[in-house]
Amino acid sequence: MELTAIQKERYRRHLVLDGIGPDGQIRLLQSKVLIVGLGGLGSPVALYLAGAGVGTLGFIDADKVSLSNLQRQVLHSTLDLDRNKVDSAEEKINRLNPDVKVIKYDYFFTEENASELVSQYDFIIDCSDNFKTKYIVNDACVREGKPFCAGGIQRYNGQLMTHVPGSACYRCLFPEPPAKVETCETIGVLGSIAGMLGTVQATECIKYLVGAGELLTDQMLTFDALTMDWQRVRIIRNENCAICNHKK
Repeated sequence: MELTAIQKERYRRHLVLDGIGPDGQIRLLQSKVLIVGLGGLGSPVALYLAGAGVGTLGFIDADKVSLSNLQRQVLHSTLDLDRNKVDSAEEKINRLNPDVKVIKYDYFFTEENASELVSQYDFIIDCSDNFKTKYIVNDACVREGKPFCAGGIQRYNGQLMTHVPGSACYRCLFPEPPAKVETCETIGVLGSIAGMLGTVQATECIKYLVGAGELLTDQMLTFDALTMDWQRVRIIRNENCAICNHKK
């Protein structure tokens, strides 16, 4: 693959960057990334991956844009109210970067379709807002041998981890979903922290695709926006994990 003159200008800041360069940019253009959820986290993830020139972005989300979304879901606007999020997202990405092909799935990510979906992509980013989906993403990716990055936010806090085959998975840290779940709808969330965490997720994905730096594997990154305190918590792979047990 040869970069066109327009692409050389569009991605010029990448082409001179150690760790990416022309070869890395070509890898980005040839890569496929699935984004699960186009809300607060999925918005910055989609925008920055499209800007970076990831060649194919899969969007899966069954929801429509509502007014309460717009406090944090910057991929959508007031004009998009009641539109399918995948349609709203596709329009914005097409405007941002015509190099990017968008594949839309306007339905929920479920146990029935998870394996088939993740098997088609190089990297999966979990931007969902519920534990059920997070566990389905984790389990499908581990079984299919796919790398992924999972993130979550509420109130003023966020957390994130990356998994590649052989590293600790989400269930190594949290074997089962919590019995009682607080949601952003009931306890609130600061809109801007979606951007803080989503851009980290996008960065993890880009690093993986081009082979730059170190990933947040075998660790959980957490932050508190009120104090701007960022911490890394080491995760030890659970030899008895129900999903990634390497003794199986």
